[in-house]
Amino acid sequence: MLVSVRHLKKNFDLGRRQSVCAINGVSFDIHEGETLGLVGESGCGKSTTGRTILGLYEPSEGQVTFRGQDIHRLKGQARRQVQRNMQMIFQDPYASLNPRASVFDLIAEPLDIHGLYRDPKEKAQRIGMLLEEVGLSASFVGRYPHEFSGGQRQRIGIARALALEPAFIVADEPISALDVSIQVQIVHLLQRLQQERGLTFLFIAHDLSMVQYVSDRVGVMYMGAMAELASSEELYHNPLHPYTQVLLSAIPVPDPQIQRQRSDQVFRGERPSSLVPTIGCAFRSRCPRAMAACQSQAPVWREHTPGHFAACHALDAEGHHQ
Repeated sequence: MLVSVRHLKKNFDLGRRQSVCAINGVSFDIHEGETLGLVGESGCGKSTTGRTILGLYEPSEGQVTFRGQDIHRLKGQARRQVQRNMQMIFQDPYASLNPRASVFDLIAEPLDIHGLYRDPKEKAQRIGMLLEEVGLSASFVGRYPHEFSGGQRQRIGIARALALEPAFIVADEPISALDVSIQVQIVHLLQRLQQERGLTFLFIAHDLSMVQYVSDRVGVMYMGAMAELASSEELYHNPLHPYTQVLLSAIPVPDPQIQRQRSDQVFRGERPSSLVPTIGCAFRSRCPRAMAACQSQAPVWREHTPGHFAACHALDAEGHHQ
């Protein structure tokens, strides 16, 4: 097991005695060499989960371990060593690159922070190799972010994430700001890098069809909590949670005949406010299978069939779990 997340919570203080619970008791594992997809509507806590795993946010409760070490308890050099092994590719290549820094300086920054490559010639060689590895020319080192397209900027961001030879990368919606044709190129690049380097990915996105294509397993989040987790194939062919079923029904099917025959499900009701603490199941106001228990008790996250997890009172009532 490379990364293990247990009962992770993250609250943000909004002032005036108000706080918002962005992650509420999330638990899952990420196996070495796999891509775990994390999907859900905007504001469901996907990005906060990724950033808290990496230590960019301190958790309010819970534990994140990397190769058995509790990340948030590590200090000093031990924490720096783990953080070297865990990097992030950000959503917006326009915002995540300092416009005043050259490509050379952008990629050199993590190398300098960790005191690698004392020899300037070696460092320059390393940066040139990283650029070529992501499909850019080593001659681009003197250029600035505004001189590149969105796809090229994302490639620079990927080169920077690779600079420290990480084992684990959180890709936070790495293609959502790009044109569709460029999205496919970036996904293929990430898949090639994974094979060549043995990387492990947490791939965060809201596009379910792309996540199915990219991921070995997929987790679905709703209002800061995990709704369902299964292998990509199992989740798409046998979704258990009502929320997952509605999300999947919204994906267009290329065959017009099949598309016409489908009974599209739609969300009813309003999504509750994240500022108001939820009693019971957060999805109950929009759920076609809501029952009495959903009003007062939070559903339990459990394994219903081998490797297929979900948190739903209706499933428990039907005796889905082992």
